This record gives sequence, C-alpha cells and structure tokens, in this order.
Amino acid sequence: MRMTMNPNRNRSNTGDRSAVPRAAFRLRVGHAIALAAIVIACLGGVASARFRQPSEEYAARRAKLRAAVDGPIVLYGYTGNEDGSEVAIFFQETSFYYLTGHSEPGAALLIAPGAGDAQAPNEVLYLPPRVLDPHDYRGETWEGPKIGPDDPDVTAKTGFAHVEPIAKLKGDLEKLAKTQKTFYTILPPEKGEDGYPHFTESTAALRAMVPGAQIKDAASQIYALRQVKSEAELALLQKAIDVSIDAHFAAAGMMRPGLFEYQVAARMKEIHEMGGCAREAYAPIVGAGFNSTVLHYSVLDGEIKDGDVVVMDVGGEYGGYAADITRTVPANGHFTARQREIYDLVLGAQNAALAAVKPGATILGRKDSLQQIVIDYFNSHPDKQGHVLTKYYPHGVSHHLGLDVHDPGDRARPLEPGMVITVEPGLYIPAEKIGVRIEDDVLVTRDGYKMLTARLPRTADEIEKLMAEARTKSASSP
Repeated sequence: MRMTMNPNRNRSNTGDRSAVPRAAFRLRVGHAIALAAIVIACLGGVASARFRQPSEEYAARRAKLRAAVDGPIVLYGYTGNEDGSEVAIFFQETSFYYLTGHSEPGAALLIAPGAGDAQAPNEVLYLPPRVLDPHDYRGETWEGPKIGPDDPDVTAKTGFAHVEPIAKLKGDLEKLAKTQKTFYTILPPEKGEDGYPHFTESTAALRAMVPGAQIKDAASQIYALRQVKSEAELALLQKAIDVSIDAHFAAAGMMRPGLFEYQVAARMKEIHEMGGCAREAYAPIVGAGFNSTVLHYSVLDGEIKDGDVVVMDVGGEYGGYAADITRTVPANGHFTARQREIYDLVLGAQNAALAAVKPGATILGRKDSLQQIVIDYFNSHPDKQGHVLTKYYPHGVSHHLGLDVHDPGDRARPLEPGMVITVEPGLYIPAEKIGVRIEDDVLVTRDGYKMLTARLPRTADEIEKLMAEARTKSASSP
C-alpha cells in the first residue's frame, strides 16, 4: 500500500521518515479483546483504546531510548485539534504511543538522563487537566472520562511513577536546561510535513522553552527501536493480518462484473470492523481495468467490467497495528492468457525476493537487496514477446510494518529477527489496462522468514479456484 518509489528509476522515495503524521481522531472501542497466543495484560483486564500492552513494555522501550542518547528527550502527543471535523476520531501520534501507551490528547513526555529519584525523576508524563464543566463541549460530559494528572490512581492507569500537569513542563525543562545543553525530540522532516505540522509545532514549542539549548533529532533512535517488534506487538499485527485476510477472501468470493469498486471496498471494511479493527490501515485501493495500473488509486467509483483484473490493496488496523495486503483477481473468475502471464511474472519476482528474506538481508542499498533482486528478475524474465517489463515496475518492493503502515526507519538497515516487512512487487501496463500487485506481510526469523499472510492464496490457479468455489457455494445457497 502507498508504495515508495523505486529509487533505481531516479524517482524520489519516501525515505526513512516515511511515516506521515496521522490525522488526529478519537477512538471508540466497545469491547475487550483477549489475545490467546500472547498474554497482553490490559489495564484492569479491559482493552483500552489501542489494546494497551503491559506498562513494563513501554518502560523498557523508554529505558532503551534513554541509553541511546546523551540528553533529555521531550515528545508531544497529538493535541486533539489536528482534525476538527464532526466525524473526527482521536488516534495518538504513533511514536508517542509506542513509548507511553497513552491514547488521550494533549500529553507530553520527558525522558531525562540518569537513574532518577523523587526530586529529579528520569521520566515524567505530563497530562492536561480534566475538563468537568458540562457546558464546555471539549469536556468530559461531551467526550467521556479522561485521565487527569491529579487522579488518585493515575500511576496505575498510565504506568508512570511521576505524572504532572502539563503546565509544569516549562518549569521542569528550564531547570534541566541549567545542566543539560542538548535536548532531543522528533524534528520535522527536511522536506516538510504532510497534513498538520505536528513535529514543526512541537519543536517550536520546545525551542521556546529552552531557547539556549541545542535541539537534536531522536527520530532515528526511536524508529530503530520500532523496527523490531515484541511478542505482544506481533500478536496484534497477526490479528490485524488475519482479519484483513478474511476481508480478502470475502472480496474475491463476491467479485463479479457489474459491481462497483466501492462495493468491494465496503464489504472489506465491514469485515474489518466486525473483526475488531478500529479503522482502515490506509485508504482502500480497489482498482479495476485501467484503474488497476494507478498505484494509489482511491476514488473507487469505477464499474468492474468483464475481462478486467482488479487490484485490491486493503488492510485493517487492529490495536493500533496495521496490515498491508494486496491481491489481484480476475473480475469474471478467469485470467486471460496475457493477464496470467503478467501475474506469473510478478509472482516469480515475489518468490525470488521472499527467498532472500533472512537476517542480514536489506530492503535497499545493496546489489543483493530485495529491491535489486526484483529488478534483476524482471530484467532477466521478458514476456513471451521478448519485452523486458522492468519499466512497468515503478515502486519499491518492501517497507517495514507496524504502528504505521509504512513504519519508519532506515530501509538499508540489515534485517533482524522480529522485524515485519512487506514484499510487494508489481507490474502496471496502462496501455493494456493490466495492473498486477501481490503483497504479503513477512516476519523475519532467526533462520529466514515466516509468511504472516500464508493463509491467503497467491497463485493464479489458487485464486481462480477460490473464486469458482465461492460462485458454486453462492449458486447453491437458498
């Protein structure tokens, strides 16, 4: 989904800061979820906004980050004002959530050097005051109870031994600035931010509070931590993937000429929500015919016609973690000879890249990278007319997956066990109205990889069989 450009084709890619700040929304979850494979101790036994993991996990992440830098770290969560629409739902900035597990707006985090004590704690969560005025539409009468800094059980709720009102942040930073000359935060990307400029605004606020200090970027250290998933994170990722696989099965089963692209996407989104996903991991891509060749196609207003191939790049987000899956299916249940030829080329390229996934491999940056393997495959496997189709492959083969669908971090970093990546080659031929992308989610293991999307068919024969069985079942149903 939202593929990065192929850097070998002289296009600018999204770089290592590819996680775009998400629009801030308020999450509503009406049920608790038990993850059988991994015990995730949610507060009070009830799932919170993002199915919060144990406080010890967030504390361990903060300790690793503290050890990776030589000064205080200050991070701001989203404020809740990033999206003012009537349908807005709050979702926390992902790196802030990764380090705190806190899902409410207006908070800030301080991680200071040293062991810390009651007088000079080494980590503090700052929260806004609770708004109890029933006439204030931003308050709890309108939006429900919040966690306040003065709540008697605030340490149990947040997992922080030290929780202070947000108004104290400035004074605490001024005290630190007397002995600390360098502060860290997530600086805005050099090429600017898409959407609300969260990192630009928060960096400006930090500079105003410690005007004499040097402000350095902690993004690379935070993103490096985020690239390697814990067992609890993997459980949430697998759940997001499993629900998304169910949606792809349903979409392939209902596919037929005469439907509209938005109807297929609607069915998939329904399955995501019924399965516990709070939202889509990204804007669904369902493109038929010529639209299958448009990489980020999201209009979804086209009618699916007999003879079309349909690219379905759709994934849900569960517990804050994103799935990212693409399948390409024939609208009428049968690939034409040419469509199958293109499909098999893409599948061959994917298999070649998958075979190379193991610790030490890289997504980009080397002659044996996953990206170069795909390019070499297309270069060495022309179509039946002898045409090399590499020019129809304009994007990158892989990205990290996690709290963001494009989890940030260095894609030239050698792969390590616990990393989760996509493998998603594609060919897009506008003149023939044939676009094919096959995308799977993969866990890097100690000796290779585990296909997290293995339950979903990949070959052309398997897809045709799935669609035929669905048609037979539908015809026999009363």
